[in-house]
Amino acid sequence: MRESVIYQAIKAEGWEEGRNKKAREIAANMLAEGMAVDAIARLTGLSPEALQQLQQQQTNE
Repeated sequence: MRESVIYQAIKAEGWEEGRNKKAREIAANMLAEGMAVDAIARLTGLSPEALQQLQQQQTNE
């Protein structure tokens, strides 16, 4: 059965959100272990700015 273009776009968006959420979870664990921000950015594909936000969130919790 062929999927509609709209369904495919929504599905792709969902996958992307899921990958981003998982990358943020992994990055948060790496930060908690004391890994360097530049290494985490390289390994997860997240920006240094996003990692700084994660660090701030961890500090506030």
